Amino acid sequence: METALTKVKSEEYGGELIQLVSFNLEKEEYGINVLMVREIIRMLNITRVPNTPHYVEGVINLRGKVIPIINLRKKFDLVDSEYDKRTRIMVMEVVGELMGFIVDEVSEVIRISEKEIQPPPPAVSSGIEQECMAGVINQADRLLVLLDLERMFSADERRLFSNVG
Repeated sequence: METALTKVKSEEYGGELIQLVSFNLEKEEYGINVLMVREIIRMLNITRVPNTPHYVEGVINLRGKVIPIINLRKKFDLVDSEYDKRTRIMVMEVVGELMGFIVDEVSEVIRISEKEIQPPPPAVSSGIEQECMAGVINQADRLLVLLDLERMFSADERRLFSNVG
């Protein structure tokens, strides 16, 4: 399986280690390549932008740079919920553009063996929203969905975001 994930040589784990930032949405745990994450910030005031897709909350000014903010709950068609003290914006670089993603909570940075990544089951990976699902990590007490944000947005959506910011 070809992934653009951070790999670390490790004798202790017997091969390649991958570093992920794990976060939660609607009680489910997701992982994203640690190198994509520029920073994790608390919720800020978001300025709404007209005529954008339903999952675009608006834009924020982050140290002089205007970046679009995506609500991952809405993007994944999950029930919307109120923001609380654990809600975070994960600022990431996706296809050369800085974007913010609203998540319920950021958990931790984890290291896993590349061998722990299983391909997504065909029944779940066939939907348009699941095209960004790079795999599933099955650990003793949890399942973690590995995301590939580069595949989450169409070319038209990426053009829209570069015009918003």
